[in-house]
Order: sequence, then C-alpha cells, then structure tokens
Amino acid sequence: MSGWDEGQVYFSDPITQNEGGLETPQEAQRQFVEFIRNFRASNAYIYRDQLRRHYNLGNYHLDVDLDDLIAYSDALASLLQTKPTDYFPLFEAAAKQAADMVTAPRTDNAEVHDIQVTIKSQANPTSFRKLGASHVSKLVKVSGIVISASTVKVKGTKLEIQCRNCRTTKSWPMKPGFSFAQLPRICDRTPVSDAEQKCPVDPYQILPDKSTCIDQQTIKIQELPESVPTGETPRHLLLSVDRYLTNKIVPGTRCTIIGIFSTFTQGVSQIQQPYLRVAGITLEQGGGRDTNSTFTPDEEEDLLAISRDPKIYERIAESIAPAISGGENIKKAVACLLFGGAAKRLPDGMRLRGDINVLLLGDPGTAKSQLLKFAEKVAPISVYTSGKGSSAAGLTASVIRDASTREFYLEGGAMVLADGGVVCIDEFDKMRETDRVAIHEAMEQQTISIAKAGITTTLNSRTSVLAAANSTFGRWDDTKSTDENIDFQSTILSRFDLIFLVKDIHDEERDAALAKFVMNVHLKSDDLVKEGEITVDEMKRYIQYVRNKCGPRLSAPASAKLQNHFVSIRADMHQREVETQKRSAIPITVRQLEAIIRLSESLAKMQLAPFATEAHVDEALRLFKVSTLDAASQGGISGMDGALDADDLEQVSAIENKLKRRFPVGSRVSEQRILRDFSAQHHEEGLVRKVLNVMLRRGELEHQMQRRVLYRVK
Repeated sequence: MSGWDEGQVYFSDPITQNEGGLETPQEAQRQFVEFIRNFRASNAYIYRDQLRRHYNLGNYHLDVDLDDLIAYSDALASLLQTKPTDYFPLFEAAAKQAADMVTAPRTDNAEVHDIQVTIKSQANPTSFRKLGASHVSKLVKVSGIVISASTVKVKGTKLEIQCRNCRTTKSWPMKPGFSFAQLPRICDRTPVSDAEQKCPVDPYQILPDKSTCIDQQTIKIQELPESVPTGETPRHLLLSVDRYLTNKIVPGTRCTIIGIFSTFTQGVSQIQQPYLRVAGITLEQGGGRDTNSTFTPDEEEDLLAISRDPKIYERIAESIAPAISGGENIKKAVACLLFGGAAKRLPDGMRLRGDINVLLLGDPGTAKSQLLKFAEKVAPISVYTSGKGSSAAGLTASVIRDASTREFYLEGGAMVLADGGVVCIDEFDKMRETDRVAIHEAMEQQTISIAKAGITTTLNSRTSVLAAANSTFGRWDDTKSTDENIDFQSTILSRFDLIFLVKDIHDEERDAALAKFVMNVHLKSDDLVKEGEITVDEMKRYIQYVRNKCGPRLSAPASAKLQNHFVSIRADMHQREVETQKRSAIPITVRQLEAIIRLSESLAKMQLAPFATEAHVDEALRLFKVSTLDAASQGGISGMDGALDADDLEQVSAIENKLKRRFPVGSRVSEQRILRDFSAQHHEEGLVRKVLNVMLRRGELEHQMQRRVLYRVK
C-alpha cells in the first residue's frame, strides 16, 4: 500500500511554511519590501505614497501601523514582535531599498538615504509592573508620563578607528541603544618581519570626522498616577530614542511608547538595568490633557443623553461625594472645577486660563479632605498631595544631575504631571511660605519657569487647584481678627476663584440631621447609590467627554448682564468708600470678573451648551456671592480689611517702638503678659494684636510653646 492508504497524515500549513522561509534574512527583507510597495488601504498604496512624500520633504522615516503588517503577513509581524533586534534592521534596509525604487530617478543621482522605521499599534499597553525577564528582546508597548528628558547627544553607529602606532584604519560597528564603545585592544596588523615590533595594547583612537553618527536622547517616564496602587511608589523606566524620534516629548507629556525591551550594564557592579529602545511614540490627543479620548458610538449616545437632562447640574452636584452631608454650594463649586471653563488664546499670544481654583478654609471635621479625595478619584487626570509633605521643587519642577553623565536635566513635579487635570493640595496652611509662593505663576499663568544650573525653560501646568486649609488656631475664632485667623497673603488668595469659609456651627436641629445621615451611611454602606445619581465611572467619562468636545463662550446678553453687574458693584463700592472714608472690605477686581466668566462657561459645559446664557451667569454670581464675597464680608480675607485712620497709625507706630524697646532680640515673653501690660497703658488690645501679627509675618517674632510664648528673632 502506498500514498493515502498507508495511514500517514498529510497537511499543508502555509503560515508555518512561510515562516520557515522567513528565517532567512534575504527572504524577510524581500517580504518587507513587498509590504511597503504593495500594501493597500482604501484603494491607496499608503506606505509607498508616504515613503515618497516623506523622502521628497527630506524626512527620512516611515510610520508603520503594526496592525497593517499583521493583516499583510501574520508570520512576518510575529517575527518582528518576537525578534525585533534581528528583524528591525531588515525592515529599515527594506525601507531604504523601497525608497530607492519609489524615488528613482533622482535628479542629483545621489545615494539613497537611510530610512528610520517607526511603529504604532492598537494593542493594549503592558503595565510597568509586569515587565520582566520574559519581555527582554521583545517588542512591548507601555503608557506613561514623561518626567525628564536629556539634551540630544550624538552617538556613533559606525566608528572609524585608527591605530596610533601603524596608522592603519578600520570600521567598527556600534550596537544601538545604551551601548558603549568597546574598541579592540590589539591591532590587527601583522608585523612584516621579526625585527618589527607589534603595536602596543589599546592602540586605537576614534576618528570623529569619518565616523557615522545619529542623534540620541535619554528620556525617563513614570507610570500614570491613576494606575499606581495605593501605598506604592510610581515605577520609572528609561527610554533611548534616536534620529527622528528625538525632541518629540517634554516633561509632563502623556504618551504611549512601543519599543524593544533591552538591558545594559551599569557601573562596575555588572548589574543589568532595563531600558526601552523606542521604536514609536504616540502622544495623547489634546497634548496630554486626556487619558483615553476614544468613545464608542453607544457610549457617546449615553453621554449625550446625560447632557440632555434639564436637571443635569443638580444631578452632578448631588453625585459629588454623596457620602458627605450638606455643603451643596461647595459641591457645586467642585463640580464647576472638574468641568472647567474655556481657555482662550488672544491675537497677541496672551493666554487666559480656563481652569478654576477653589480654596476650602475652615474648621476641622467638616469633610474638606474627603471632598479632595473624591475630586482626585473622579478627575480623569489628578494628583493628590499634602502641604506638609510637599516642597516647591516637588510641586513645580526640579533640576537633577545625572549620576553617570554629570549633566543637569529637568524633572517635572506634581503640577506638571497633572497638566490638563486637577491638583488636590490638602493641609495647604501647613506648607512653608517659600513653597507656597512657588505656585503663584502656576496658578495664574499656568506655566512653570525654570532658570537653574544653565537650564532656562518653561513647562506647562494647565491644571486646576483644589486646596483645603485650616485657620491659624485650628478652629475659626470669631473673637480674633481676620488677619489672625487666616495665615495667607492676599497674593495667593486672589488667585483662587472661589474661597469658602467652612465653619462647624453648633445647631441642635442641624446636628440631629447630620447624625442621622452619618448613621445611614454606616448602616447602608453597601448600597449608597441613590436613584438618579451618577456613578463615579460615568462622571469620569462624562467629564472627559465634555472637556474634549465643548468650549463654550459667553452669549451677548449674558456678557452685557455681567458687565452691568460688575459696574454696579464697583459703583456701590465707591459710594461706600466715600461715605465711610475707608477701603471697602469687598473689592471686586478684574480677576474676580474673570472668575465669574469661567464659572458661567463651566455651567454651560455641563449641559454641552455652545454659549453661556444669562441663567448660567446668575448661578455663577450666586456661587461667587456665597463664597468669596461672603468670606470677605465677614472680614474674611487678608489684605481686604478696612484701612486704619491717621490716629490709629500713630498708635500702631508707638506700640511697635515700645514693644521693640521692652522686648530685646533673643528673649521670650508670654503673649498674654504683653497684652495685659499694654492694656494697663491704655492701648487698645486690637491694635496691639495687629502689631504682633505684623511682626510675626515679617519674621521678627515667632510663636513657641503651643503659641503661648513669643520669641524675638530680630
């Protein structure tokens, strides 16, 4: 029996057979050339046309979608993914060969340039924490945020080396990535006679003029803040980018990287450090201002249905921290902050921010930190930090010196990493004054300017700030003046669009309702979603969708109404100042006017409306009145109190001179004793406290021993 009758298994597997043929470099390169020349999509030869277009413009690179290569030849794509070190050079050689074909005949008959192949893919990224030994020398895709980028350096790909002794030259190829020049230690030349001496050890030197070089840059990325498990520190990864991929990303940019996971030897310890040889960079749409900007048609329809709800504003406000009782106006303000206004670029290049800043100031136990935590959870991009554990460099940017190259490079801080999102700063009052001053520019101009160690640059920090702070004495003390209750300068306070004084008021009826609410939360902790309430995931996607799709402007009637309102309040203020001969405690400046405009635009955004109407302006004005204006009318804001008259100024000056004479530098005196002694001399206690407060702010005095004793510093 023979043939089919022998019971043998016969089969034909074109994929395996083709893969066997692809093992030869020549066949693989031929297949790559065929892919570039013949792959079609929508009746167009996309890679052939792209290669010709780029080459004629002097951009010698080819952008390839890995999904197209998989559709053309699964075996070829599989080899490129599993053995990229071997097959990427073949792909680039094929691209050069194809470029020679599609650009012939060239007018100058010049030799065809080398082509860089860059890759993009729709595959899901791999987590930083899952990268291990099994991924070495494989093609991997990761998503992260750039925290530092070095200057572009020159790296040799083919060195021309010459022996110092006999002057013979030879070419010496260099490996790509983080590889160092390991020159041969012995000269290849053979002595002509026995009398002729051999060349000494380590004779070779590099001839830079005759060597082939490329641009190379070192970049450090960090895993996205929202993907870091609680209690863990963010992981970092080094990237090596070269040629046309250099200078594409700066600190603070969110991007997706595809490259070859490799290792290099660092220092004398011979430890293998992992890094990524980048083969493709995809920037997040909107310049890093959104994390996932793709919405399916069904999802988009669901989000549009939410926006059509006439009570969407109330629904969103009720869905902000539903486990916290009361504080409706604060929740509405946080909702406005999450959606933000519309940023504007003026014809002269000036940029007006659209992000809203909110400060919650007041007593402990009023759920300020819980609101911050909720905002961090629901914002698409967010960073949470505490004032005591934050420095100026950690919030803005720092200049770091590389341990190996001794060069300086920039590393972005929290406000750079949260570009396009929200920074939540808890314990804002515990920050050092010098650190707090560092975020002035970031809050208003939304940039961070650095001029250190020869590095002069500006980073983007287009972020909203949600801050929570306690008053100076922990609780708000109604018997003390505003300056004593609030330990902030007017320079930082003026940058907040809304300032809420959150007081823990003792009221039996309110306390009973609060206790009942807290009991319900603890008893029904598994089922807290009420009817009509928007879940955290839904709100996160809705905020993301609205910020991408909607940029409303003020309508003409709303603009006129706001303008008239602003003018009338300024007129009332002027009349009051004339009558009282004192500066008003409720100033309205252009900064506050812009804050109301941003709030109006944010309210229009929630409804996906193209224009902010008069109703939106009314609500924005109401929010502004119950927050900043209410705080100011209570004496609320430092630097906004009534001015002192001439008699008071004389008394203040006399008190200060007496105090300095009786209170030498380096001595300690009880604050109560000072107040008692000056009262006996018929000085007003309020003026004495004002002098002490001014001297504390100047740094001339310090509080010690639980704020009971004053220490004279200078």
